Amino acid sequence: MIKILGYDLTKLVLSIIYIIIGIIIFDFLKKIIIKSTSKNKILKKEQAQKIKTMRSLIINIIKYTIVIIVALAILSNFGINVKSILAGLGIGTALIGLAFQDLAKDLIAGFSIITEEEYEVGDTIEIDGFMGEVIAVGLRTTRIRNYKGATKIIANHYMDNLINYSTHNTLAIIDVGIAYENNEKEIEETFNNLFKRLKGKIPNAIKEPELWGINELADSSVIYRVAIEVKPTTNFETERFMRKEIKKEFDEAGIKIPYQQIEVHNGK
Repeated sequence: MIKILGYDLTKLVLSIIYIIIGIIIFDFLKKIIIKSTSKNKILKKEQAQKIKTMRSLIINIIKYTIVIIVALAILSNFGINVKSILAGLGIGTALIGLAFQDLAKDLIAGFSIITEEEYEVGDTIEIDGFMGEVIAVGLRTTRIRNYKGATKIIANHYMDNLINYSTHNTLAIIDVGIAYENNEKEIEETFNNLFKRLKGKIPNAIKEPELWGINELADSSVIYRVAIEVKPTTNFETERFMRKEIKKEFDEAGIKIPYQQIEVHNGK
């Protein structure tokens, strides 16, 4: 036994060794899990997302298990009766439950999210006005990153009122304002010509575009609506593509797309 300033250095060194061993074991098991779940690279998107989610959950379970084991080993090393602590857990469960209600809710919600497949890593979801991609699902929290790079960390038991945009195909909606003086038949013919030209070329499209007709009679324009069924969460990209192509087609056909103008009179 080595003592410095009255402290047992041997126990301190041994505790540090326990921590190092715990870190080594965790890193080793983590590498094995990542390697074993990355062998099959030819997977559907849904399967790949599910594997990522399950991998994240398993790694979290291993991490917490190792932390508990190392903590108990260190307590035992300092002469604390671990058996009495474990025996007393039954008596203290009610007190611990009251103290860690939110933690228990998070853990239960975490398992529920995985088993019921409410969302997975890679899905685009929205909760409380924050929309982004799920980048991690843990036992306690879910991490969501939006298109600006901001990451929101939410406790799992709060993830009960969300919108998942990745489960089904979505609609790309393009509203086009056209001047009242344009001929309706000419407009519809121009749209049809555009659809023929873009057949098979529209990114993420599941079906061909449809002209739904006049959607609104606005103050200075007639609003036509075009709809395209596209892959989940790709509607914004498709909408930007279509606006560019519609502008190009209408310019060539000589159809006017109105814009804000100010008319000034000098009073003479």
